[in-house]
Amino acid sequence: WCRTVPNLMWPEPLTAFALYSRTTNVMIRGAMLFSVGVFLALVLNLLQVQRNVTLFPPDVISSIFSSAWWVPPCCGTASAMIGLLYPCIDSCLGEPHKFKREWSSVMRCVAVFVGINHASAKVDFANNIQLSLTLAALSIGLWWTFDRSCSGFGLGVSIALLATLATQLLVYNGVFQYTSPDFLYIRSWLPCVFFAGVITMGNIGRQLALYDYKFIQEKTHQD
Repeated sequence: WCRTVPNLMWPEPLTAFALYSRTTNVMIRGAMLFSVGVFLALVLNLLQVQRNVTLFPPDVISSIFSSAWWVPPCCGTASAMIGLLYPCIDSCLGEPHKFKREWSSVMRCVAVFVGINHASAKVDFANNIQLSLTLAALSIGLWWTFDRSCSGFGLGVSIALLATLATQLLVYNGVFQYTSPDFLYIRSWLPCVFFAGVITMGNIGRQLALYDYKFIQEKTHQD
């Protein structure tokens, strides 16, 4: 009976394995993305604080990197959510992202993002408008070089706007402040940095999801 109707016997174990593997892989990817986000937050925020771009009140500074304790966990959580969201959106749209899918490209994307953040803190321009336009061009160039997907651009813009709004609220409530604000309570180039960060974490998340997908396919085929 098992030989005559094998399809009635095997789908459930394979489905259970795929579900277990996918859940495990999502947790692993989330942990890796969280770690990357925390590390980048510590390094990049240290640069901003040293250049007096952002100022935290003394009573909330509680880490060796002169950063408020809540900044790394928040950035890590946001990085994990973004990195998991990008491949999920690709799957829902039925259009897997295949442009420059290798780790060397991802590492170059990270390097460009760090350079954009570095430029926002150290490069001196005649005025904030020139700096903002330059960083906007660099951020769009990063998307064009390492992403080029409409879904990636749309998610990048949407998340950057939400992050900018959240930052405005934090500064308004006195959690921290920016020196020489020119866009309400913040610097006008901040959405550009957020956009570049979203594209970077999205690329990392897509690359991690690609290897998980291949592993599940190979394991299911072997079983």
